[in-house]
Amino acid sequence: MTDTRTDPIVVAGAGHVGLIAALSLAKSGYNVINLGELPGRSDKRTTALMMPAIRFLQSVDLWQDIEPHAAPMTTMRILDGTRRLVRSPSVTFEASEIGEPAFGYNIPNSTLTAVLGDALKKSTAQHKAVSISKYNHVGDTIRVETVDGSSLTASIIIAADGRSSLARDAAGIAARTWSYNQTAVVLSFTHTRDHHDTSTEFHTEYGPFTVVPLQGQRSSLVWVTTPEMAAELLAIDHDELAKRVEDRMQSMLGAVAIEVAPQSWPLSGLVPTSFARNRIFLAGESAHVFPPIGAQGLNLGIRDVEALTETLPVDGGDPGSPDIISAYNRKRSPDILARTGAVDALNRSLLSDFLPVQMVRSGALELLRVFSPLRSFVMREGLRPGSGFRFSTRNAGHQ
Repeated sequence: MTDTRTDPIVVAGAGHVGLIAALSLAKSGYNVINLGELPGRSDKRTTALMMPAIRFLQSVDLWQDIEPHAAPMTTMRILDGTRRLVRSPSVTFEASEIGEPAFGYNIPNSTLTAVLGDALKKSTAQHKAVSISKYNHVGDTIRVETVDGSSLTASIIIAADGRSSLARDAAGIAARTWSYNQTAVVLSFTHTRDHHDTSTEFHTEYGPFTVVPLQGQRSSLVWVTTPEMAAELLAIDHDELAKRVEDRMQSMLGAVAIEVAPQSWPLSGLVPTSFARNRIFLAGESAHVFPPIGAQGLNLGIRDVEALTETLPVDGGDPGSPDIISAYNRKRSPDILARTGAVDALNRSLLSDFLPVQMVRSGALELLRVFSPLRSFVMREGLRPGSGFRFSTRNAGHQ
């Protein structure tokens, strides 16, 4: 397919979602310009990508350079780390139960940044390290002005410019936002016992404490807690922090040493009233923000990009037509709204001291533990929305 339109597609934002969007659309034959500062390569955080996202990266020839630095997650466990009266059962999910080699892979952000930056240099997509200052709709185009005084005309905008998206505002899309009285502390550590490619999520009264495997005897941690406790964790020395991490994990990985210093982020949520409008398509955090539970953030952003590549016309037609706008909204609304609602509900259930809420959560986890068809359904749905339903329907049809 070759894009026959004169005006390019502009991808606003050069974070991971923006770069993946620019590379994917360029590979599909579109005339693409990516605007924004590339992320620095010193980011020590990690990102867990699930298998559907991995397969999309394979389809755009990015995975082969990422894989050597990635650690598989073949097992996922949920453990009750609370001291409440009603304790939930432990639940273990095995990727082999649903015929997958792994649920996904945990990847250093520095690796993602390096691979995407190098791929951009080889791509037909143009990149300009400059931010956008203003958008003006002119007929069937959008005039883009940048902070350095230059301007260009775009057929459509892919808004991958983050939660405070200027492009989303220019589209006239309102967003509902909220905050949690929680802060995520992120770090990496070494340990003396093997993690066996297992990701473990402890549910605590203040949020999840999630340990995700890295290569070797190393793991990354997302510790969601109160703002006060987060400030305390950042202030103590690394030896004391390591002791607290080890104690919280009940020494399941042996002795711990901090490898990457902790950083923290306050938790918040965002959902817009629509996901495309006035020739502007939302992707990444311009379209969804929620707590770091269940490894949904970048995975959801990659599904935004995948939906874009499936929705934009392949015949040189107008990519910003009302039909295309409606199609993208139909594709993304159920996924984003369902994921946002589910993550918000799970997070609030962890924080609730209301006994019936604790009993419902405990009962749901017990069902997952003892009823393998339900566990299989939840695992498939967790990887890709609708896949659990499709698998169940297909199996029913074969009976």
